Amino acid sequence: MRRIVLAATIAWAPLTAAANPSIPDIIDGHILPRFEALADTSEALSQAAAQNCDPTSADLRNAYGAAFDAWISASHLRFGPTEVDDRAFALAFWPDSRGATPRALAALIADKDPIGLDPKAYGEVSIAARGFYALEFLLYDDGLMFAGDPAYHCDLVQTVTADIANTSSAIYDDWKTHINMLLSTGPDATYRSDEEVLQEMLRALTAGLQFTQDSRLGRPLGTFERPRPTRAEARRSGRSSSHVMLSLMSLQDLASHLSVSDAALTETLNRQFADALGKLDNLNDPVFAGVADPQTRLRVEVISQSVGTIRNTVQTELGPTLGVAAGFNSLDGD
Repeated sequence: MRRIVLAATIAWAPLTAAANPSIPDIIDGHILPRFEALADTSEALSQAAAQNCDPTSADLRNAYGAAFDAWISASHLRFGPTEVDDRAFALAFWPDSRGATPRALAALIADKDPIGLDPKAYGEVSIAARGFYALEFLLYDDGLMFAGDPAYHCDLVQTVTADIANTSSAIYDDWKTHINMLLSTGPDATYRSDEEVLQEMLRALTAGLQFTQDSRLGRPLGTFERPRPTRAEARRSGRSSSHVMLSLMSLQDLASHLSVSDAALTETLNRQFADALGKLDNLNDPVFAGVADPQTRLRVEVISQSVGTIRNTVQTELGPTLGVAAGFNSLDGD
């Protein structure tokens, strides 16, 4: 993890304007750029696969990394067009506690299922066989990256990347029109007031923090008696710690937009994000492999606690500042 990136992010993150949160500014400065980047990088990924489907291709893996980065940076925005037709799950089926993804891919490869040759029809397959985590198995997993007939494997890689590009493009296209719902509030509209729009955005922030703490950090931590390093997100491609970093950076940006009316709160949040990011940067453990070692485990636990501190500040200070509560999100269960 490059410290120069971290330093630049922390320096850039604070917003200086003293005004109420501007919904158009959040749309134009936070939401739309992330989905545009996702659409652009996913299309580049599909093109890279079309040119070279070899799992070890540096160009293909680099394109995969860029597109996956873009998704992680947008992944907290789980409302509106992102959720239509289970699009978010189609891009990112994880956690996969039952190993559905490798099983689904292995079955497709073993059967040379014709659906793996048709990007348009591929949207009908099990959601576990779609998206970035499925592609990680095809590009990085020792058991699947060279499994089956090479020609079919190549076609499947190209189909999965085309499906990712199609889904990402559909999300971005729909977001360009969905913004009208965020801007046109009223008694009979989807959002009755600006406060409801801000509540949606606050919910996205809190859910993103919760997912990063409970899943991206919590799953590999497991318990002290039973740490679970193999449950780390995207460990095959060495991206586990990077995903925490990218998520926190993006959530910091959203938090800064939402806290813009309170300079002291903005400063507090930026300091807390900087603390968590700094500790993560110093960890130097890309896939959280050290959670079984007591000393390294403690350092990961401290990072998790730092994220928890941010969550508490968002709940107890940012929500009241906005005059809204985050309410329930999809991670809260029944």
